Amino acid sequence: MQKYTVNQCFVSNILNWVQEREIAIPEIQRPFVWDSVKVRDLMDSLYKGFPIGYIIAWKNPDVRLKDGTISKGKKVLIDGQQRITALRAAMLGENIISKDYKEERIKIAFNPLASDTEQIFDTWTPAIAKNPIWIPDISNALKTENALFDIEDNYCERNSGVDRRIIRERLKRLSGIKQTQVGFIELDSDLDIEEVTSIFIRINKSGVSLSQADFAMSKIASYDKEDNFGVNLRKCIDYFCHLSREPQFYKHISENDTEFKNTIYLSKIAWLKNENDDLYDPDYSDVLRVSFTKQFERGKMADLVSLLSGRNFETRSFEQDIVNKSFQELRDSVLEFVSETNFKDFLMAIKSAGFTSKDLISSRGALNFAYILFLKLREKGVNRDSIKRIIAKWFVMSLLTERYSGSPESQFDFDIKQISKDGAEKILQSIENAQLSDAYWNAQLIQELDKASVSNPFLNLFFAAQIKANDKGFLSTDITVGNMVDQRGDIHHLFPREYLKANGLQRGDYNQIANFAYAQSEINIKVGKKSPKEYMVEVIKQTKGGELKYGGIVDKEILAENLKQNCIPTGFEEMELGHYENFLNERRKLMAQKIKEYYFSL
Repeated sequence: MQKYTVNQCFVSNILNWVQEREIAIPEIQRPFVWDSVKVRDLMDSLYKGFPIGYIIAWKNPDVRLKDGTISKGKKVLIDGQQRITALRAAMLGENIISKDYKEERIKIAFNPLASDTEQIFDTWTPAIAKNPIWIPDISNALKTENALFDIEDNYCERNSGVDRRIIRERLKRLSGIKQTQVGFIELDSDLDIEEVTSIFIRINKSGVSLSQADFAMSKIASYDKEDNFGVNLRKCIDYFCHLSREPQFYKHISENDTEFKNTIYLSKIAWLKNENDDLYDPDYSDVLRVSFTKQFERGKMADLVSLLSGRNFETRSFEQDIVNKSFQELRDSVLEFVSETNFKDFLMAIKSAGFTSKDLISSRGALNFAYILFLKLREKGVNRDSIKRIIAKWFVMSLLTERYSGSPESQFDFDIKQISKDGAEKILQSIENAQLSDAYWNAQLIQELDKASVSNPFLNLFFAAQIKANDKGFLSTDITVGNMVDQRGDIHHLFPREYLKANGLQRGDYNQIANFAYAQSEINIKVGKKSPKEYMVEVIKQTKGGELKYGGIVDKEILAENLKQNCIPTGFEEMELGHYENFLNERRKLMAQKIKEYYFSL
């Protein structure tokens, strides 16, 4: 079966399709990532007849309306957004939104006197605007045919003595850009999103993987309904994600996007203008995944695109009623996602498990599913304390089992269906029985801690356990691990790195997980290159009235408690190089035990 058609289309036709909404291009309000030089080079290529690559679109399935008639599907842009946006900016004079979400104009200047070997196009500058040999903005010449005569006259007046025939011929050639042919690949409407993605990767020379969330966002922006339903829903998602990282962006929205300002959406996300918590800064794929999976109880993003296309999974047909219902339900779920109450309560649940910093969270999939579960439990009317407990435990379980590592779609799909059927607590119990048995705690987890990495998820779990228990940093009397994580304090080598390096050990040896502990900088510095036996003898002297050298511990029982909180093995104060391997083995066991006790305390 032929999966696509290839045609040559005029640039003017493609721009007309966009303006008439026949192509569902992500609208120009989205950030434009090309710089002006790339736009200039694109225009130069078109002028000289050089290829600019294929525009690729996927024809939406035709949908059946209530009266039984068929509505023809639009084309969803798959590849070529930046090129089409560049053409709209340069040729039609439309503003673009920069990477900083500032509205800007990109003007491309044209020199009709330049030879083909000279620079014919350039980006607008004040100097170019003053130079009579340049036409400062080609959009003035390309918007309408009649404009060419006025531009020709004006140019010849400013450059007396030029050959009018040459200027006329060059302006005509410039105008001819609109009739330049561009390759247009249209993927067949019968293809599902997995096939479309596969075809895209094979066609696209750079081999850039296409996100299924990008399909969904394009579908959302193209939904024609009163009040620009699709465009404003898409902006809500985009703006929420941007505001979560840059709260000051609120001022730009309120001052520059009047249409969006007058919708319900801005009031729903306005709380972010005063928010600086960066524990969970979602991108648009996170918002879509959470909102979709919670609302439709499906985990595969391909199903969202199908539903937004009107897919009836039973009859395998496409219906407008399903389109409308799917968009309305997705909108409602997005509003639940961006709700200040929901978002903050969810973060409190995650923080209650000891995850007070984004640096401790190694799995975005685990965080996303935890939020899905949170919203689902709230929808079912589960009380607040129970939700907090279930979310904390599910999140930690998913990190312990690496449940959502890699591509988690299938696991999302399985889990949400099981939870909807049997309830979260029953499924959680079955996972514990199957995957968190004694064998896990006594062997598998210890093996996971036998690695060399300061960013290991299981080390982060240990630190979260310490934060949950309000443990003090190594040899600290009042500074907690939580304080140091929040302030990005030092992770200290209990057997100092320089000590081990001086004795011939390599990075993989001294950067073992079991050799790490949070400690105050001044303690870390004073320990320097000493073995544990050397510096711990001084710490013990402090408990007997000796000089304070390493922190402020002066009580033997407080020291013992501090070493216990940091899972330091018995006899540490006597250890030297020959004890290092035994120290690591013993500490891994203690760390695993602490993580186990922490998990079951949630």
